[in-house]
Parts: sequence; structure tokens; C-alpha cells
Amino acid sequence: MKKFNLFNEIIVVDKKELLRAINSTKEFAITASGEIIDLSSQIKEALIFRGLPQAKQNLSLSLNTTPTLSTVLGSNYQIVEDEDRVLIKAFSNWQEIIGFNIQHASYDDTTSDGVAEFSNKELEDLGWHATEFNISYRELVEILEKSCEGIVLCIEQEEPSYRFSGLGFLSDNADAYKTLFSYCQEKIKKLMQEDEDYRAENLTDDEEDAAKYFKIL
Repeated sequence: MKKFNLFNEIIVVDKKELLRAINSTKEFAITASGEIIDLSSQIKEALIFRGLPQAKQNLSLSLNTTPTLSTVLGSNYQIVEDEDRVLIKAFSNWQEIIGFNIQHASYDDTTSDGVAEFSNKELEDLGWHATEFNISYRELVEILEKSCEGIVLCIEQEEPSYRFSGLGFLSDNADAYKTLFSYCQEKIKKLMQEDEDYRAENLTDDEEDAAKYFKIL
């Protein structure tokens, strides 16, 4: 998965497409890749903007005033217009970005508690069974981020102290499931061979169910 650190990344948007969206009467979104999309279908992409432009909500704006893009998108976005492009830095709007992404993200890593679940049912079933053998969601996420396609939309900085907050978006849930299933199956097999407490005859009922889930028993 690609790490998309909003502290460093500049989102490049086609100016004509952006102005067309702004001048429409519809809510729209801007993805991390700079694509402008409507909200008529299910959203899977990581978004850096979503909403009805503020200029269309504020009826007190003078009709003789041409609002800037910063006014339209919101003051938390840093915007530079460059001929036919618009360059956007969005890190200052991180809290709002979490809000309109969290419902369709694959997992949430924005709190001090870390990842606690997957939004996809099949991945969540796998994660739940894996915990019976002390395979944490953090461990599973590290495998996903190393081996699968997708994006980690995040705020990450080293100074003055380390800080990380992120949301994961998997490109292919089926591939992610296959990757994690294989990883857990091999790890649990080895654990059951090498650790007396996890021998087949010593498993608890929940551990036995998990071993059957991963097709080891």
C-alpha cells in the first residue's frame, strides 16, 4: 500500500474540472489522486475534500464578488493556482477529512488504541479468528501495507515528536483476504507444532474453531 502523507503531499487538480464542479449545484469530492468525482455511486477512494462548496452555502456573499478557491473549499486548505492546475495541501483539514472518509475506509488507525477492526465483513471475520492465536490487528495491517495494493491516507511527522494518524483503503478486498488467510494459516500451523500450549489436544473451543476456520484441523 502507498503511504499518502498529507504533511508532504500536494494534490494536483485540473482547474477546469474543479471550476465545473464548483459551478454545479451538486455536492462533489476530490480524491487523493486529484480526481473530481460526484457522489452518486458508492465511494471507495480516499478523499481530501467532500461537500457543497462554502460559497454556495453562504447566501450573504456579494453577487459582485468573485470568491477565491480558498473561500470555496475552506480556509484549512492551502491552494495555489498554476495555469490549468490547482495545487492543494490538505493537512490542516485532517480532522474533517477523517470524518468524511471513516465510513468507507478499510480500517481506522487514527486513535491511540490503534486498529481494532476491519470494515469488510470477511476481513473482520478473519481478524476475529486470528486473535485467538494472538495475531493482532496491528500485525495483520502491517502485512496488508507491505503486500497489498491500496493507500494509507495519513498524517505522519517525526519532529518535534513522532506523530501518526491514518486511514487505510484497500484496492482489492478479495486479494487482501487471500494474503492474510495464507499468512495466518502458516503462522498458526507453526505455532501448533512448536508450542505445547497450542497442540491440537490442548486448544480451547474458540481456538479449535479458529484452527478449523484457517483449515488447519
